[in-house]
Amino acid sequence: MICNRFALFIAGMLISLSVTQAQVPDEAPHRHAIAMHGEPALPPDFAHFPHANPDAPKGGAFRVAIFGSFDALNSMAIKGNAPAAMVPYIVQPLMMRSQDEPFTLYGLLAETIAVPDDRRFVEFRINPKARFSDGKPVSAKDVLFSWNLFTTRGRPNYRANALKVEKVELRDAMTIRFTFKNASDRELPLILGLMPVLPAHATDPEKFENMGYTAFTGSGPYLLESVDPGNRLTLRRREDYWAKDLPVHRGFYNFDTITLDFFRDSNTMFEAFKTGSIDYREEADPAKWREGYAFPAVTEGQIVLDPLPIRAPKGMSGFIFNTRRPVFADIRLREAMLHLFDFEWMNARLFAGIYRRTSSYFDESELSFRANPVSAREQLILGEEEARLPASVRDGSWTPPRTDASGRDRAVMRRAVALLGEAGYVIRDGVMVNKASGEKLTFEILVLTREKERIALAFADQLRQVGIFPSIRLVDSSQYWARLRKFEFDTIIENYPVGASPGQEQLNRWSTRAADAEGTFNRAGVRSKAVDRALEALLAARSREDFVAAARALDRLLIAGHYVLPLYHASEKWTARWRDIRRPERLPTYDLVYDTFWKAPNR
Repeated sequence: MICNRFALFIAGMLISLSVTQAQVPDEAPHRHAIAMHGEPALPPDFAHFPHANPDAPKGGAFRVAIFGSFDALNSMAIKGNAPAAMVPYIVQPLMMRSQDEPFTLYGLLAETIAVPDDRRFVEFRINPKARFSDGKPVSAKDVLFSWNLFTTRGRPNYRANALKVEKVELRDAMTIRFTFKNASDRELPLILGLMPVLPAHATDPEKFENMGYTAFTGSGPYLLESVDPGNRLTLRRREDYWAKDLPVHRGFYNFDTITLDFFRDSNTMFEAFKTGSIDYREEADPAKWREGYAFPAVTEGQIVLDPLPIRAPKGMSGFIFNTRRPVFADIRLREAMLHLFDFEWMNARLFAGIYRRTSSYFDESELSFRANPVSAREQLILGEEEARLPASVRDGSWTPPRTDASGRDRAVMRRAVALLGEAGYVIRDGVMVNKASGEKLTFEILVLTREKERIALAFADQLRQVGIFPSIRLVDSSQYWARLRKFEFDTIIENYPVGASPGQEQLNRWSTRAADAEGTFNRAGVRSKAVDRALEALLAARSREDFVAAARALDRLLIAGHYVLPLYHASEKWTARWRDIRRPERLPTYDLVYDTFWKAPNR
């Protein structure tokens, strides 16, 4: 039945995509890897990633905690709240990213990749050894099937990519080529290299969006062993995994089982770690990191506290304003919110002074606009919009308002009240109201965790000093993510993490196209031609210099638009683990990879 459905599915897709067997005269050499800019760091004959231990022992269990819940397993579909477990543990992508380089992919399911200099097409040649867990070989037809499935029934980013593809060709049984409509998106070959591959013979397109708790047949190193809906899932390592000796996986996936435990209460989650029910933890609460780890397992050396440097851009964490809502449509009101947030007071009173204030979407990296005036390259991207940017944003001196840490800095509040007055608001009888209608200025802050609720409550206390009385709603995980998918919120506290090479994910966060597409990360509802130009320049950059210029232009526009009220960031990643969980001595440059951890048999 699946085969029949697949035949009908492909037949239908042939109408909308030009998929042929014809040869194209353009040719490019096949290589073992591809870098976004420059050349891959590792040669074709590399033995293993430098941040992996090829001699790591196999065996044991690894248990990690995740806050929230889940109601599905398929993270590739828009429906449901699925954990990040299906990919890459069960279903694998064509190529594997190295966290030791800004953005470089090495061969996995695809043994090699070919792209011309202008990156007008990309061609993948499947590794003849690649096998699904049922023993069936992986072929180019499986890649085509997956592409058709994701671009018609998958998440919005897949569908957006489909608009950039002119045709897809099966060059032979093991080779597939994607030809693009133009060469404006130089990241697209790499994005397609990260596409998961499902087996055409064992996947029903009609059930794709409603898989529930059923796992796909995949080619990855683990199988789904058990699932307790919403609470826990356990993966078991495959002894017959086809790629266990490939260089990209040597030293990876060492645990016999990986268990993801889900918690709805952060204190319960911490207690589970303290008692040994959880093996590894990344701490987000600075007060807890400084004061909460004095229990016996730490003092006696059974738990290792391991603060790690963060070398990638710090990203943006903040109050995201939904500009689709009338209350946040006015930029002057959004800027006033910035002046009413007293970071200095909050950092001292709630966080023991451990945080740094975030001033850029790419903070503490060369991609940040801070301390860098607009360059000639940026001027070409910004165009007429440059003149409309505040002077402090143009010359790179911009910083969020700084208070006296009293929680009642009158000078900062006066500036906020002045901006609100320009936006049409006035204080009457101690309440901020619309001058014309008399309607109260209020909004809802939607939060998922008690920690975020605490931040929202502190901000609300500051807002009340100028007559603004927001409501705060704490909801469960399913309701929270369902509302975010449909943009049903006024403001939320969320994080936009950034890797060393920001690219297409920025389209999903800030582009006009993503503003009204359900399920995207453009939660602020940004619609700006200037932002769209910066995003296009980011993806079209052929040199590092052009790439940096585009990132800085984008950074200036987002900061000047006051779409997010910046919060703060830590200079380190705070990790803790039970001592029998070991990691390689050499850390990757840009992110921690716990898939390289292993278990020592001493506990």
